[in-house]
Amino acid sequence: MQCPFCKENKDKVVDSREVNEGRMIRRRRECLECHRRFTTYERIEEMPYLVIKKDGRREEFDRKKLLGGILRACEKRPVEIDKIEAIVDDIIGKLYEVIEREIPSVDIGEIVMDRLKTLDSVAYVRFASVYREFKDVDEFMQELQTLVRRRKK
Repeated sequence: MQCPFCKENKDKVVDSREVNEGRMIRRRRECLECHRRFTTYERIEEMPYLVIKKDGRREEFDRKKLLGGILRACEKRPVEIDKIEAIVDDIIGKLYEVIEREIPSVDIGEIVMDRLKTLDSVAYVRFASVYREFKDVDEFMQELQTLVRRRKK
């Protein structure tokens, strides 16, 4: 495996464990050249899932795109990358439980919002503002008030 820092091809596996109920293996590796650590994942290659977009288009599910959206929502927030990775892995695990190979983007967005709501309320509001496409400040304020009411319960 090529080190993402120094590009050397010599490394050793420091830790290996199953994630997503055995559907994936997470490996912590250490570069033998620069001694920095990095994480790799091994997954079973399966038939691709298609995401049905709001406008009816279909595109292949992309883990990087899901991760990128959550990272943008959590930008400059005190959220550990491991927790973000865990959310992505959990969402992918939920997708694998679904028999259908076509999943509406709305369903994925709702799962992301549910997870962000418990992780970081600011990240949740950021994601919701893009995902729900608020038309004006009133819609945005309505979502904030709903969030505040839930937190008081």
